[in-house]
Amino acid sequence: MSDLDEVEAIRRLKARYFRTMDTKDWDGMRQVFTDDVVIDTSEAGGDVVRGAAEFITFLQEALGGAVTVHQGHMPEIDLTSEATATGIWALNDIVIWPNGMRLDGYGHYHETYEKGTDGWRIKSSKLTRLHADFVTPEES
Repeated sequence: MSDLDEVEAIRRLKARYFRTMDTKDWDGMRQVFTDDVVIDTSEAGGDVVRGAAEFITFLQEALGGAVTVHQGHMPEIDLTSEATATGIWALNDIVIWPNGMRLDGYGHYHETYEKGTDGWRIKSSKLTRLHADFVTPEES
């Protein structure tokens, strides 16, 4: 594959991440990560989660009942070897929990990718926030 084909495969991987997150397709989402993925949301008010199964469990508990809309834009993807890459994605996400609390967030995903026999997977992801609006049910 050419470098452009590899970059497009990573773009499609991230698109699958957003779609499976918002449709709550947890089995499909599991397939976008390496087994040993590290997800770091500490700079966005969250935690560090290690392992794909652990991250899917975390998402099911935190967002399973919520309506989510994730949009990633303007990817900066660099191939660092035949089997590794880095990427930065601008992010806008909306999360509406069953109790009426709402988050409108803006920031970036800083990621690494690894290519195995089954294609590209997310190896690490760090979420940083530029701005977040929280609305509680009393404020609406």
